[in-house]
Amino acid sequence: MKKQDYSISITVNATAQEAFNCINNVTNWWTENLEGNSQKLNDEFTVRFGEVHVSTQKLVEVIPNQKVVWLVTDSALNFVKNKQEWTGTKVIFEIFEHDHKTQVRFTQQGLVPELECFKDCSTVWGEYIQQSLLPLINTGKGKPTPRAK
Repeated sequence: MKKQDYSISITVNATAQEAFNCINNVTNWWTENLEGNSQKLNDEFTVRFGEVHVSTQKLVEVIPNQKVVWLVTDSALNFVKNKQEWTGTKVIFEIFEHDHKTQVRFTQQGLVPELECFKDCSTVWGEYIQQSLLPLINTGKGKPTPRAK
């Protein structure tokens, strides 16, 4: 049986280019606690969620207005036994225009039900995609995790 990677899709009232630009503006929808760059091929960035989650991503595929792929090159998930569960996974954004709407499909390849973090991580990803990235694309205002003081 094939392992089922976590995936979620949203439909937005924007062009593929607008969706693509928002996805790459990580601090506007995921977290303001970002070091590095998240705009173009081979950019690398590290995100921090307090002491709970730190991960480094490298943009390994960027097709303007169609696809963005991040390779997680390092991770420290401090709420599970294997703190490196994300390392080696890929975060994939696929963008499709259809009938004057744009669909964004988010997949974390390697985030599968067998992983200890699957339930928590998939729940939180769903919240970020639906409650932050979606409104960012539709209205220009996302709900990223605020910068740590």
